[in-house]
Amino acid sequence: MHIEPKHNNERGKNQMLLRAKDISLILNISRSYAYLLMQSGELPTVRLGRSIRVQPNDLEEYLKRNTHNGFDVNR
Repeated sequence: MHIEPKHNNERGKNQMLLRAKDISLILNISRSYAYLLMQSGELPTVRLGRSIRVQPNDLEEYLKRNTHNGFDVNR
């Protein structure tokens, strides 16, 4: 799976950093939950001044770590 944000940037698609809004749209979660994943360290972040971003390959790794065959209904 290749993850790309919807907005364009001159640096190229592979170097684009993701915002919490991008992550929430990709994962179909709330923006506040995306921030929680970032704050907890489950999603590694890059800080640019006051902005916090996630590298697409780190999101892909997060998805790989959290992909399971089947699910536990008791969880």
